[in-house]
Amino acid sequence: MENQNNQVTQQPKIDVSLAIEARWVAPVTQNTRLLENTSVILKQGVIVDILPTVEASSKYNPHTTIKLDEHILIPGLINKHSHAAMNLMRGIADDLALMTWLNEHIWPLEAQTLSERFVYDGALLGCAEMLKGGITCFNDMYFFPEATAQAATKAGMRAQIGLTVIDFPSPYASDADDYLLKGLNARDQWRGNSLISSCIAPHAPYTISNQTFEKVMTYAEQLGLGVHTHLHETQDEIVQSNQQFGVRPIKRLADLGVLGPSLVAAHCVHMNDEDMQLMQDYSCHIAHCPTSNLKLASGIAPVANMLSRNINIGLGTDGAASNNRIDMFAEMRLAALLSKGSSGDATAVPAEQALEMATINGARALGLDSQIGSIEIGKLGDLTAVKLTDIETMPCYDPISHLVYAAGREHVTHVWVQGELKYQRTDAYDGVFANIEPAELKEIINLWQPKLNQFK
Repeated sequence: MENQNNQVTQQPKIDVSLAIEARWVAPVTQNTRLLENTSVILKQGVIVDILPTVEASSKYNPHTTIKLDEHILIPGLINKHSHAAMNLMRGIADDLALMTWLNEHIWPLEAQTLSERFVYDGALLGCAEMLKGGITCFNDMYFFPEATAQAATKAGMRAQIGLTVIDFPSPYASDADDYLLKGLNARDQWRGNSLISSCIAPHAPYTISNQTFEKVMTYAEQLGLGVHTHLHETQDEIVQSNQQFGVRPIKRLADLGVLGPSLVAAHCVHMNDEDMQLMQDYSCHIAHCPTSNLKLASGIAPVANMLSRNINIGLGTDGAASNNRIDMFAEMRLAALLSKGSSGDATAVPAEQALEMATINGARALGLDSQIGSIEIGKLGDLTAVKLTDIETMPCYDPISHLVYAAGREHVTHVWVQGELKYQRTDAYDGVFANIEPAELKEIINLWQPKLNQFK
């Protein structure tokens, strides 16, 4: 624009909250694989522009500028299946099969120690580990859901909190109706909290009766809530279902009206063609938990086959008691490698697809893909920065490949949720949380480790 004296009049710069200047940006969108020397501009927690850094400085006046000359900026990682409070049980009953692990160790331990304080403390510990590893959102299933919501809110994380339902008593509730009542009352406590959403979480087909599943679906449909459950995790689960109900678990759920686009089914290890067809027909979502599946010797899910059917698959860590690491970088790498090895196809689950499984696929399953899961204008600023110039990540020819096959959670340097910095690495081994004090985490460990140690 020129004035009468032919002098150029500059447009005033636009005030914004944050400018992140990154060497690379992985938007995780259909149209764009990778951007270079790009700035992501945020205002009040929302992405308002994505443009070359050389242009950003002349257009915007940010309150804060973060320069990431050695980093790739990715959407915040989404942990699609977790039991955050079980971080207090890390390593307490290792090297056991699932039902032995549950029946002889985990459930007896929970009967002795479970409380709202236990869940809050364990979930806060879990949130710290997740943030440090670039996870900005998790889909949880555990007792005392209000305690997990409180911990996530304190940490500044996004979470979808499952209202757990199971057909046997616990220190939390006496029966299925009590679980539902307490869960729905807890949901009322966080309604209006922009970081917390809800689903109903019937534990598994082997712990839930037909009558309870029908009640769950009635509430889910009336309230517009998703459903989160374990499904086809072990071969024994399928054998027991055939003996008790005359059908495989997934067919039973189909007959009960549980399958549908609001269902997130964790594990789905033992899936035949008919099972996968049902998942495809009903547009269900799968939370693939490769590390937990291997550690409990549950098996290897036929991910490549399921992806070929366009079934939406995200990644989950499960709990620290059956994984020991709440590490989505490990899950991305293992998901890619297992799919290649089990299918005999080296092109199965390439790095770009593994990143999608850890981001946008999880957002889609949680009904949050209009807000998070990719770096796009109009979406919330849930973002993770990963440094790719440490010796173990150099040289770097393909940053997205490096995210999956070379980098790890130790390379995460910055984590934003809704445009607010929630974690920043300060040196090679440690970092600072915006809302969590390291002293509080140490107190939690010192309180609970002696109590739980007697149940090993």
